[in-house]
Amino acid sequence: MTELADTTATAAARTQGRPRSSRAHDAIIEAVLDLLAEGVSVEALSMEAIAARAGVGKATIYRRWPGKDELLLETLVKLKGTPPQPRGESLREDLIQLLAVVGHKDERTVKIMPCLWPEVARSEAAWRIWQEMAEPRREVMRQVLRRGVASGELRADLDIEIAVTALISPVLMHRMLRWNPALDGDALPAQIVDMVLRGMLA
Repeated sequence: MTELADTTATAAARTQGRPRSSRAHDAIIEAVLDLLAEGVSVEALSMEAIAARAGVGKATIYRRWPGKDELLLETLVKLKGTPPQPRGESLREDLIQLLAVVGHKDERTVKIMPCLWPEVARSEAAWRIWQEMAEPRREVMRQVLRRGVASGELRADLDIEIAVTALISPVLMHRMLRWNPALDGDALPAQIVDMVLRGMLA
């Protein structure tokens, strides 16, 4: 697990310049996504099952990833997509953009992400994978909020971590659990930003 952070940083590098083995690499990633979407839990997911679904040998997998955790992390990072880069023209619009981005347009996302919550709650390994996947997105939002503090738009004493949590959590909860059917999921990011901003403005 000590190399999970390095895996996040190198995931994009692996995607670039992969030689003839790129087809096997992609087949392995797709196999993991398919198995998770079919309901296989993180704990039950085995290298044997992944290899069989991808049509490769286990050795092919281990040449690319030291273990299942690293493979899962790269797979989920690919599914979520890279964090958006705000334009920096409007604090409000940047925050809405960050909350409105669902991630990779893959229909398996809506099947996989909700199933990860029980895993995150009971498995330390799954929790660490989730944190490694979520941290880059949290950091982008921190940067937007810090810029707002520096420009004088936001309160100088703003607790950045609480602000990030207050913005992200309601939208994440609604997406994952369809928490309140009375809410419009498309309108929710702007509604959350407008409500939370009232308490953050200088």
